[in-house]
Amino acid sequence: MSSLDPQVRAARNESTPPTVRGPVVAVTGAASGIGALLTERLAASEEIKQVVAIDERRGECAAAQWHILDVRDPAIADKLRGADAVVHLALDLDLESDPAARTAYNVRGTQTVLTAAAAAGVHRVVLCTSAMVYGALEDNELPLSEDAELRATAEATGVGDLLEIERLARRAPRAHPGLNVTVVRPAVLVGGTDTALTRYFESPRLLVVAGSRPAWQFCHVEDLCGALEYAVLEKVDGELAVGCDGWLEQEEVEELSGIRRMELPSAVALGAAARLHRIGLTPSPAGDLAYTMYPWVVSGSRLHDAGWRPQWTNEEVLAELLEEVSGRHTVAGRRLGRKDATAAGAAGATVALLGAAAVVRRARKARRRI
Repeated sequence: MSSLDPQVRAARNESTPPTVRGPVVAVTGAASGIGALLTERLAASEEIKQVVAIDERRGECAAAQWHILDVRDPAIADKLRGADAVVHLALDLDLESDPAARTAYNVRGTQTVLTAAAAAGVHRVVLCTSAMVYGALEDNELPLSEDAELRATAEATGVGDLLEIERLARRAPRAHPGLNVTVVRPAVLVGGTDTALTRYFESPRLLVVAGSRPAWQFCHVEDLCGALEYAVLEKVDGELAVGCDGWLEQEEVEELSGIRRMELPSAVALGAAARLHRIGLTPSPAGDLAYTMYPWVVSGSRLHDAGWRPQWTNEEVLAELLEEVSGRHTVAGRRLGRKDATAAGAAGATVALLGAAAVVRRARKARRRI
């Protein structure tokens, strides 16, 4: 059979879309949470050639190539060979985790992934921390730019780990020339997450510290995954803040949620929270309260300039959060059973906080008398 006429062949070739040869992307922590969502998203993307999924157990994404191991294992370097980019999401930010063990896992895991990626010839590593690293401070601008100074301290849950990860990210390109590191910092993350900030909305009353100036900005996990994909595809790099456009004032949050406030003086709220955490009655240290007192809203200008837009509004994410936490009962950061929650009832989170603090004081007095 004779070959096609050259002009026909040319026309056919022009109408046939070229094969997309995107990057090979490895995702750590791929079996659950944000890692599982991102793995599914990347595996379905026509811009991604292949997804390598790494976790301590196999996840549900059949399209990914799975490797089962701990991210702290140096053998991870072998699993990363051939990858163009790595998204490191294997972090422990569980409120109930032992703080020392949590820090050891988060810092050592990040160190190992960065070193292994460089050894394997990976071009880019994407890390995910939080906009909490900017700190919640009374004099923060609204909104903060990505290059604003990181003024957080290690007083809130997991923030010390995140600050150390940020330090590792800054140091890695100097230690490993040719390795690019992108850091993504989401606002209050919602969508199957459990943090001190999502538990704030599980209380029968919203604790408001007198004289504070809260500003609420949320980030849905789907928008975070979209931002991570942008970073993987090198559409944007550097330090990236991600969240819904704008923010909600405390009064707007109360109106939208239908949850009434209970206001306390700063010294009382912070002092009681610190004592309760110190004796192990609540998982959240007093430092977590700062993020409900002062603004830490981010602009997300770098992602916006690259063409990314959030698909969710603050109002929509708050509505989803309220639906997620419906039926849960938390007082002073501690999740209660139904019986305990009924006992707390309309007294509200703050009353319970003060009551527990009074119990602590009575216990101390009793010990002194013995």
